[in-house]
Amino acid sequence: MPNQTQRTLEALAAKRILILDGAMGTMVQRQKPQEADFRGERFKNHGCELKGNFDILCLSQPQLIADVHRSYLNAGADIIGTNTFSGTSIAQADFACESLVYDINVAAAQLARREADAASDDNPDKPRFVAGAMGPTNRTLSLSPDVNDPGLRLVTFDEMRDAYAQQVSGLIDGGVDILLVETIFDTLNAKACLMAIEQEVARRGIVRPPLMISVTITDNSGRTLSGQTLEAFWRSVAHAKPMSVGINCALGAEQMRPFFSELAAMAPVLTSCYPNAGLPNAFGEYDETPEITSRLLRQFAEAGFANFLGGCCGTQPPHIEALAAAV
Repeated sequence: MPNQTQRTLEALAAKRILILDGAMGTMVQRQKPQEADFRGERFKNHGCELKGNFDILCLSQPQLIADVHRSYLNAGADIIGTNTFSGTSIAQADFACESLVYDINVAAAQLARREADAASDDNPDKPRFVAGAMGPTNRTLSLSPDVNDPGLRLVTFDEMRDAYAQQVSGLIDGGVDILLVETIFDTLNAKACLMAIEQEVARRGIVRPPLMISVTITDNSGRTLSGQTLEAFWRSVAHAKPMSVGINCALGAEQMRPFFSELAAMAPVLTSCYPNAGLPNAFGEYDETPEITSRLLRQFAEAGFANFLGGCCGTQPPHIEALAAAV
C-alpha cells in the first residue's frame, strides 16, 4: 500500500507536471573546489586524495550543498535530490571513505530536508519533497572490466546489495521522502538496490517510501550500456511497483524523446524524464540554453507522456526556472 507521501505526489501529478531539480555536479564544479575544500577541517588529515568526491562535501562543505539545493528550490523545483550519487561503500572505496557512507547519506538527506522544509514553509501551497538519490556505483555486475576475461567481476551481487542497504538506511534516517534509483546502466546493479530497499523496509517494519526508477539509454540504439532494450528493462524492474519510471542522463531532450515516449506507452505508472542540457561539445561542456531545454521538455508535457520533468548533466537553476515556467 502506498504511503501518504506517495498519495500526495500522485494527487499533485494528476493536476500538473512536477518539477525535478537539475545537476548537482555541474553546480559544484562551477565553484572550482580544490583539495582543501573537499577535505575541510574534518578531513584535513585524511590519507587519500578527496578531490572529486562530491558526496563528501555534505560533511566537509555542507553550506555549499545547501546553497545548491536552495538555488533549485528558488528556481521552482518541487523535488530535490540528495547529493549522494556515489554514496555507497563501493563507490567511496576510491577515496578510502567506506566508513563514512552512513554519515554522508544522513547528512545529505538532512541538508536537503532542511532546505525543502524551509521552502515549503515559505509557500505552503507548493510543498517540496526530497528524493534520496542512489547512483549505479562505479562497478557493474553484468559486464567484465577486462575484455580478455568475460567472466571477471569486481563485486558480487550480495556485496552490491549490502552496499546499497547501508545507503538506504542513511537516507531514510536522514528524512528523505522518496527513494530514487537513477542513471541505471546495468539492471542487475539496480536489482541489487531494489532488493536492499525491500529488505531495509522490512527490517524496519515501515511502509516503503515512494520509489522512482530512472534508466540511462546510452545512445541512439535505445539500449542500456549492458545491452537491454527499454521493454526488457521495464520487465526487469516492474515487480518493484515503483511510483514512477523514467530516463535520465547521457542524452539531451531531443535525442531522448522517442525512447521516453516508448517507455511511457508501456509502463502503467507515472513517468519521469531529466535529460542532459543537450550533448556535450568537444570540450565536454553543455551548451544547450534554458530556453531550448524548456521548449523541448514542454513538448513532452503537451504530448501527455510526462509527469516529472527536470534536468541532468549541464543543467543549472536557469534551466529549471525556464522549465517550471514553460509547463
